Amino acid sequence: MIKAGIIGGSGYTGGELIRILLNHPNATIDFVFSTTRAGKKITTAHPDLLGVTDLVFTGAVNKDVDVVFLCLGHGNSTSFLKENEFSENTRIIDLSNDFRLEADAVLDGKTFVYGLPELKKEEIKKAKYIANPGCFATAIQLALLPLAKAHKLDRPVHVNAVTGSTGAGVSLSPTSHFSWRNNNVSWYKPFTHQHLGEINESLHSLQKNTGEIFFLPNRGNFTRGILATAYTDFEGSLEEAYELYNEFYKDAAFTQVTEEDINLKQVVNTNQCHIHLHKHNNTLLITSAIDNLLKGASGQAVQNMNLAFGFKETEGLQLKAGVF
Repeated sequence: MIKAGIIGGSGYTGGELIRILLNHPNATIDFVFSTTRAGKKITTAHPDLLGVTDLVFTGAVNKDVDVVFLCLGHGNSTSFLKENEFSENTRIIDLSNDFRLEADAVLDGKTFVYGLPELKKEEIKKAKYIANPGCFATAIQLALLPLAKAHKLDRPVHVNAVTGSTGAGVSLSPTSHFSWRNNNVSWYKPFTHQHLGEINESLHSLQKNTGEIFFLPNRGNFTRGILATAYTDFEGSLEEAYELYNEFYKDAAFTQVTEEDINLKQVVNTNQCHIHLHKHNNTLLITSAIDNLLKGASGQAVQNMNLAFGFKETEGLQLKAGVF
């Protein structure tokens, strides 16, 4: 059994991480750190865990845990690591965007590996420090990586993706308030979303020159999940496109390519990504669906932990969606 620590356990990703680790056969939670809830029961923030755990939030950290997960707001992981030291044997998995880009990957001698298993599995297995990908970035990269691998991503790509309200975090804002969000849909950060940086770096690692990505993110009036649609010119047949995708993901534990139409309910509450392809004249449409809190955050973090510690990749993550 390995001991895990969680920094920032009162938010959505922290709660999902606690839920997964409580049921992981090879890990135990050593502490859950929170500056706002120290001394209070975990269930005060996560009532869904009532009857499951008696853990209490702590205001102190154990520097000797085997792995620590940083579930902090963007920009806060860097300052936390500057103020808190862990042992040389502690693996660190960061769920913020602080270390995802190559220019930001090194902090005080710690070099973070980008943690997308479908792209960096062998590097993750050897890594001590892992930067977990963003949720939109995960859905979009998984939709496009096979094309980049085949050097067929040289034309502009248009991406439209909608995410649930949990993607905005637990902090209140005008656009996350129920009265505003319910029965409503809107876009935000058109063509400038912060996840574009990591998406482009991953694609360029497979194909140096790719077409520009025009990404339009949308807020949906549901709680969790991301449905992304991407389309671009593709000269081959639909069958050839499926061959590229099936070959690329033949060893992927959680990414499934299907010829059947997909929907969001198939993946919510799972660590799965489902991908579907459609061809219209010379345009290839790729649809991908993930749970933004699991494959887009906490589930993928545990998947990375499994790889780094030599556990079965799917350990603790064999979760079932509720499709009805």
